[in-house]
Amino acid sequence: MEAAGGRALVLQADVADAAAVEQAAARVELELGPIDVWVNNATTSVFSPIKEMQSDEFKRVTEVTYLGVVYGTQAALKRMLPRDRGTIVQVGSALAYRAIPLQSAYCAAKHAIQGFTESLRCELINDRSNVRVTIVNLPAVNTPQFGWNKSRLPYHPQPVPPIYQPEVAAAAIYFAAHAKRVELSVGVPTMVAIYGNRIAPRLGDYYLGRQGYASQQTNEAVDPHRPDNLWTPVAGDHGAHGIFDDRASTSSLQLWANMHRRGLAIAGAAALACVALATRKS
Repeated sequence: MEAAGGRALVLQADVADAAAVEQAAARVELELGPIDVWVNNATTSVFSPIKEMQSDEFKRVTEVTYLGVVYGTQAALKRMLPRDRGTIVQVGSALAYRAIPLQSAYCAAKHAIQGFTESLRCELINDRSNVRVTIVNLPAVNTPQFGWNKSRLPYHPQPVPPIYQPEVAAAAIYFAAHAKRVELSVGVPTMVAIYGNRIAPRLGDYYLGRQGYASQQTNEAVDPHRPDNLWTPVAGDHGAHGIFDDRASTSSLQLWANMHRRGLAIAGAAALACVALATRKS
């Protein structure tokens, strides 16, 4: 950001601590000015069957992945509502609509984010507020999380293919922050998960019960004692990419079409009009 001529402010805080989030927001406004866009994106997960999960693990994933969004949203609203402007972006997931095995705590938290955001949207409408909230539902993304989330799986965790690069997610989040969309779904797999679950949820249960374990693991064994970020960050700078660069797509035709749907609709209407005119002349 600084190389591009901007100014960066890095603040480390645990989003599960409401006071820490509030302090970070206050520091941002003190040093950089009014917050225009707030993105809630922090998350953690545990790859494990429910029968092997510990109660404190469920609590921690919920506090970070769900309550972190709640606390971040509250900090943003505290500043945006008096000014009557600003945008809050919730980074959601296809798993908010179609849960999968081995990530019960994470899926539940993403479901909760969806419900929380819908409630907030209704309240903003009631208040006739110009503050906007939008949610971006992501597909499987090649981030480092699969190398540092806690895991009880025998093999290395992986995102359920097809996989997308984080730049695809970043483009969608940036677009959602500036476009007047209440929701943006990224990638064909996300659309299949959302609408497929509406049409045939029991089929999804059966399919994921049979395939959901293997699709979330590679063929490589993993150290059960590897460092994880459930309670504290994993040391070092891990960048934005995970270990699946050779299998991850750098673009999404569905996202491009979604971002340009107005132009495509106009072009489609114009094409139909031309066909109708040509038919009439013939």
